Amino acid sequence: MEDSVFTKIIKGEVPCHKVFEDEFCMVFLDIHPLTEGHALVVAKKQIEFVWDLPDEDYQAIMKTAKRVALKLREVIGTQYVSERIVGVDVPHAHVQLIPFNDPSELSKQQDMESEPDHEALASLAKKLSF
Repeated sequence: MEDSVFTKIIKGEVPCHKVFEDEFCMVFLDIHPLTEGHALVVAKKQIEFVWDLPDEDYQAIMKTAKRVALKLREVIGTQYVSERIVGVDVPHAHVQLIPFNDPSELSKQQDMESEPDHEALASLAKKLSF
């Protein structure tokens, strides 16, 4: 199986703005965030669907997602954090965490064309890291 972009990030072949890493997953900021703090909790095992992960990996990802969501609310100051498992953008099990205050923020489209603000992402990743 060809490595997904997430596997390449986990291997260090593609740079990222890392927030957390353990034996089961890695958390990094989306370079084209829907909202400030849009983070991805990615399984270290390249398995396409979250539901196909071994129970231990699934539970670790969900536990990490909760920790990151709480940290996002604290650092970003939003009232809510959306948790999405979509699975069609990258064929690699992951959870998206998207901070927001108004539900309309979740219906926006990601701007995939603009150049990422790596300085702002690096600064935010540092504040969110644990």
